[in-house]
Amino acid sequence: MNPKYQLKPFLVIILFVCNALMLSAQQQDKKIFNENWQFQLVDTDWEGVQSLENGWRQLDLPHDWSIEGPFSPEWASGTGFLPAGVAWYKKEFSIESYDKEKVYSIYFDGVYKNSEVWINGHYLGKRPFGFIPFQYDLTSFLKAGDNTIHVKVDHRNFADARYYTGSGIYRNVYLITSNQIHFAQWGVFFHTPEVNSSFAKAVVEIEVEQNQKPSSELRLKAIISDKDGKKVGESYQEFTAKKGKSDPLKLELTIPNPNLWSPDQPYLYTLAVELWEADSQLDSWKEKVGVRTFDFDANKGFTLNGESMLLKGVCIHHDAGGFGAAVPKEVWRNRLETLKKLGSNAIRMSHYPHQDYMYELCDEMGFLVQDEAFDEWEIGKNKWIEGWNAGTPGNDRHHDAFEEWAVRDVEDMVRRNRNRPSIIMWSIGNEIDYPNDPYSHPVLDEGRNPQIYGKGYQPDNPAASNLGRISEKLAKAVKRWDTSRPVTAALAGVAMSNHTEYPSNLDIVGYNYQEYRYAEDHKEFPERVIYGSENGDALEAWLAVSENDFISSQFLWTAFDFIGEARPWPSRSSGAGIIDLAGNPKPDYYFRQSLWTEEPMVYLGVTDSERQVLRRIGISNTWNGQTGEPRWVTAYTNADEVELFLNGRSLGKKNGQYSVEEMIAWEVPYEKGDLKAIAFIDGNKVAEYTLESPGDLKKIEGELSETAYTNKGDVIELNLWLTDGAGNLIEDNDVSLSVDIDGPAEIIVMESGDLSSHEPYHSATRKTYQGRLKTFIRTLDDKGELKFVVKSSSLPEKIFSINSK
Repeated sequence: MNPKYQLKPFLVIILFVCNALMLSAQQQDKKIFNENWQFQLVDTDWEGVQSLENGWRQLDLPHDWSIEGPFSPEWASGTGFLPAGVAWYKKEFSIESYDKEKVYSIYFDGVYKNSEVWINGHYLGKRPFGFIPFQYDLTSFLKAGDNTIHVKVDHRNFADARYYTGSGIYRNVYLITSNQIHFAQWGVFFHTPEVNSSFAKAVVEIEVEQNQKPSSELRLKAIISDKDGKKVGESYQEFTAKKGKSDPLKLELTIPNPNLWSPDQPYLYTLAVELWEADSQLDSWKEKVGVRTFDFDANKGFTLNGESMLLKGVCIHHDAGGFGAAVPKEVWRNRLETLKKLGSNAIRMSHYPHQDYMYELCDEMGFLVQDEAFDEWEIGKNKWIEGWNAGTPGNDRHHDAFEEWAVRDVEDMVRRNRNRPSIIMWSIGNEIDYPNDPYSHPVLDEGRNPQIYGKGYQPDNPAASNLGRISEKLAKAVKRWDTSRPVTAALAGVAMSNHTEYPSNLDIVGYNYQEYRYAEDHKEFPERVIYGSENGDALEAWLAVSENDFISSQFLWTAFDFIGEARPWPSRSSGAGIIDLAGNPKPDYYFRQSLWTEEPMVYLGVTDSERQVLRRIGISNTWNGQTGEPRWVTAYTNADEVELFLNGRSLGKKNGQYSVEEMIAWEVPYEKGDLKAIAFIDGNKVAEYTLESPGDLKKIEGELSETAYTNKGDVIELNLWLTDGAGNLIEDNDVSLSVDIDGPAEIIVMESGDLSSHEPYHSATRKTYQGRLKTFIRTLDDKGELKFVVKSSSLPEKIFSINSK
C-alpha cells in the first residue's frame, strides 16, 4: 500500500452520504430554479445583450442547445458533429416573501462552459470549467420586486473535447434561502475513526458561516435515524460563532450494530444536523446516509465490509442519446436499472464530474463509484475533427483556465460529493499520460507502447516529468478535504509514467487497456495497487481480473453508446457501448451478463461465420436466412451446459465455459421455425431462450415504462417495436413512426439508437432502427388521461393510454 494513502482509518471508514432531493449545498430552503428562463443564441457582450428585446425563446432548464442541431460535417466528429457557439440566458423573477435579513444564493450544478453571471446588472463572476457546480451570493443586489439574472455561455471553440460536452445551462439550478447564520456550502462532512460489528463511531465536521451578526452563542445537534425513523445516534455541541466561516466543528456519534451499505444491500440511514440559537432553529440539513468499510490492497485487491469483491465496472458519459447532456433523472434511473440486471456493481464517471442526481442514484441503487476530475490538464489533447483517428486533429481545450482553476475545481468536486457511500476513489485525470498527446519521454523509443500518437520520443513535446509536478498538486487538493478515499488516475502510458513521479503521487494506479503489464508491474512495484480503470470487452481482459487476486476491477468501455468520438461523417456517435443510445441492450450485453451476473441466464445470437462467433461481431438476435444456408448460432450463459434445439430436435449439448480460443457455438443449416437454448446447472434446467423465424412486417407493438403517472414533469418512456403479428421482432424493414398525444403531455425526444441518423431529435416523427424506437414523453399536469397514437404510412395505428394515480 502506498504510504501516502494514509487510510488505515480508511480500512474501517464509515461514510455518510447525501441523497439530496435537490442538491448537495446544505442550506435550509432550496428550491429548483429551472422554470421560465429565456434563451438566445447570439454572440454579443454585456452591453450588447441589453438591447436585445426580440429573439428570446422561453424554455425550462436544464437545456442543451447543441443537441438541437442540426448535425453537420462542418462541426467536429469528436463532439458529434453538433454546433456550439455563444449564447445568453436570462430569467426575470421576484422572491415570494422577500426578507432583506435573509441570505439568497444561486447554485448551478453545471454550465458548459465559460459561464458568466449578472444579477440586476451586477457582475457576479465567471466559471470556466463546464462540468463543475458553483454558487453565487445574490443578497446584496436583490430587490423586493422584480429581479433579472443573466448568464452568458461561451462555447465558441466547439472542437474542445474528445466526446460530447453539450452547451448551455444543461444541469439543474437552485435558489437557496438561508439565515444570516447558516451551514457553509458543502459544509457538512461525515467520517469515522472506528467501525466494527458492534458499533460505528462517527465524526461529523460542520462549517458554519455568519454574514453580519456579531458573535453568537449557538448549538449544533446531529441525529441519525434508521429506515424506520428510530433514532440510533445523537450528539450536541455549543459554540460561539463569529463573522465569516468557522473552522470545522466536530460532533461525535455512535451507531450500534450498524447496517452496512453495499451494492447488494444499499442501506441508508437518515442524518439530521440542526443549528440553533436559543429556541430558534437557524438552519437544518437532513439527508440519507450510508455506512461501509473498504480497502484496496496491493496483493489482495478490493474488499468491502471485510469481504473480497471484484469491481464489475462500466465507464459512462453524461449524455443519453437525444437528450444530449440535459438528461432527466428518470432516464438515468432506468439506465442504471439495466446495469443492475447486467450484474455491474461499479461505475466510472468518465471523464469529469457528472450531474448531482447521478451520485444520489448510485447511493440508492448500490453502485461503487470512481469520481473523476479531468480528461486533460495544462495542455489540450488531440481532438478529432473529421472522424476518429481520421484527418488532422485540433487541440482546443475544454479546460482553458487549468492553471488558475484546477485546484479549486478538484476541491469543489471533493467537497460536493465527499459524503457519498457510493464513491470509493477520486481520480485526478484520465489518460493525461497518453504518449505524445501531449507529453513525451525517451522511453517511447523502446519497449511496448500500444497507445501512442506519432512515432517514438518527441523532444519538442512537453516533458513527461511535468506529470509528477501537476499530479502532486492535484493530489494534495483532494487530501485537503478528504483523506478517507484513495487518490487515483487512469494511466494510458504506464511505460512512460513509470519514469516519472506520477504513479507514486497516487494511492492506487489505474491502467487503461494495459492488462499485459499487470503481472510484470506487480512484480516490479510490489507496493503499488494496480486496477483496471478502462478496459475493452475481450474475454482476455476479464480473465486478467478474475484470474489475478491482486487486480480488483474492470471498468468496461463503455456501458452506453454516446454522442461524439464518431467515425467519419455520416456517423456522429460512438458505438462502443454494450447498450445503444436508446438504452436497449445489444447482443454483447448478454455476453457480459453471463460473466458478471449470478442469476442463471442464457441468450442466443446468430451470425455468418465461426470467426465472427469468436470475435463476437455481427451478432444478430434474429433467426432467418435461406433454407440450407449455413448459419452460426452462439450461446451466452453462466450455466454448466447448453443444449440447442431446432424445431424440437436436439442439436447437441455444449460445455458452458468460454475460452480465448473457443466460444459456445453450433453450425446450423438454416431451417424456418424456432431455435431454443436450454441451460443446465448440475443437470437441472435453469434458463431457456427462444428465437423464432420472423414473418412479414404486420404490426407496431410496444409498452409504457409506467402504469400511471403522478406529477407534472414526470418522464414516461414509450418503447415501440415492429413485429410480424406473432410478436417476432422485424429488424430489417425499418419505417418512420409518428406519435400524436391526446392530453397534457409533450414529446421530449425520440431515439432509435441509429448512430448515423440526422433526423431532428425533437420531432414527433422518427424512423425505427433495427425495428425499434423509443419515445420520451413529459407530463404537463398532474392529472388526466393521456393517449399516445402511434402511426405509420404502411401499418395499422397503435394506441397506448395512461392515467394519473
